[in-house]
Amino acid sequence: MNNGNHPPLVKIVDLLMDAICVVDVEGRFLAVSAACERIFGYRPEELIGRPMIELVADEDRARTLQAAREIMAGEPKLNFENRYRRKDGRYADIQWSACWLESDGVRIAVARDVSARRRAERLQAALYAISEAAHAASDLLALFEQIRRIIGELLPVRGFFVALRDERGERLTLAYPSSAESAAAVELCAQIVRSRQALLQAGVQPDDGCWLGVPLDCQQGVIGALLLESPAGGTGYGEQERELLQFVSAQVATAIERKRLYARLAHAAQHDALTGLANRELLSERLQGALARARRSGQLLALLYLDLDDFKRVNDTLGHAAGDRLLQETARRLLQTVRASDTVARIGGDEFVVLLEGILHAEQAPQVAEKIRAALGRPLELAGGAPCMLPSIGIALYPGDGESEFELLRQADAAMYAVKQQRAAQRAAALGAAAPGRTAGESAGG
Repeated sequence: MNNGNHPPLVKIVDLLMDAICVVDVEGRFLAVSAACERIFGYRPEELIGRPMIELVADEDRARTLQAAREIMAGEPKLNFENRYRRKDGRYADIQWSACWLESDGVRIAVARDVSARRRAERLQAALYAISEAAHAASDLLALFEQIRRIIGELLPVRGFFVALRDERGERLTLAYPSSAESAAAVELCAQIVRSRQALLQAGVQPDDGCWLGVPLDCQQGVIGALLLESPAGGTGYGEQERELLQFVSAQVATAIERKRLYARLAHAAQHDALTGLANRELLSERLQGALARARRSGQLLALLYLDLDDFKRVNDTLGHAAGDRLLQETARRLLQTVRASDTVARIGGDEFVVLLEGILHAEQAPQVAEKIRAALGRPLELAGGAPCMLPSIGIALYPGDGESEFELLRQADAAMYAVKQQRAAQRAAALGAAAPGRTAGESAGG
């Protein structure tokens, strides 16, 4: 025990695994045993005369000073725990017992390093918390934030990054943090995804931290990467940190895979499988919301009901594959013609509905209908032919043509049917005019 004297008893004390410290009334080290160097990383001569509180972690200083006051008031402390910052910058969990010797005016404390036990306890709690968070996650950004916080309680972390591939596996983007993209982080994540291997890389410059990254691997393959950056000048990362991050990555990958599956199921429930447009259920949901907003704002709302003329002829002459291709192209052209805020739905067969919300003038609806006719009227190259499909379009306006979902759909459908009948009559008249040898009765009977 270093206090300037070395009697035999002191040499025995220096053999103890626990550290023994003597602190004066002002809280400065007067004497320490040899175990202090193993626990705190400082040689005994570096501690003598130094205030004890300087070594205590910031968050533990207030209660440590309170404990010291109680000890000097005659209340010994047993198994008090706090954290100390070692010479190498890492933290040590210390459990100590102390008492006050009034005759000598000093505090004597016996300190035990319980870092390994506390780390194991924190690690177990963190792994459980990460598993729970991943299982209950409904929002990935919230999950990433929670995991970043949990990991930060176990490891020194300056940067926490999650990069994800899109569902087609074509593009890798930084999903977290979404507002502060780091070119270095993205490149390292791309390297991890390509190699499918963990990465441990020291910084190039003295102020650089250490990088540790692992792939996010699931049944569909590697879907991204999880990357940590340590603070500059720290001890960096090693095998233990890699094992922890690999466990975390498995939980995160499972959560992402589950969320994407739910998203696909939800999309399938509300979208047409052939065209990807909204189906009748999603149209109804959006129309009800649009009606509620229109009632509050006093703005107009329009429904355009479309039916492709002679679509059956395409199926009969060119085949159903050509008919499917025509429907898909119709959907694509409709989406290109209307605003992103408008809803385009396929409600069955060759019938489509366009919901125009927030229009200011009734004339806007016919104008959009004309744009749609022009867009759909362009020929489409199909195997076996190049049909030119013109739509019959019926229009219903809120509130003039109805104030409910049912009334507007019925009115738009009726208007579309009237247009279709008128066009059919015009075609029949044109065919009759093209056959002058026929009588009026023969034309009607044919």
